[in-house]
Amino acid sequence: MATEVLLPKIGFAMTEGQITEWLVADGQPVTEGQPLFTLEADKSANEVEAPATGTLRILQPAGSIYEVGTLIGSIE
Repeated sequence: MATEVLLPKIGFAMTEGQITEWLVADGQPVTEGQPLFTLEADKSANEVEAPATGTLRILQPAGSIYEVGTLIGSIE
């Protein structure tokens, strides 16, 4: 069963954020806790960790702004 990768809420007032860079390529293996992508919101940048171990499937490209909770990828 795939684990959804959702755009997280990292600040109290955060409603959207920008994926500035995927740190793992589509189709590559990831380990739970491994940095997965860089998220910029409210003038800060944070690395977001993988929520599970498996193969990453990127559904949304870097460089765009997404609402909190948007499905941006999955780990199979």
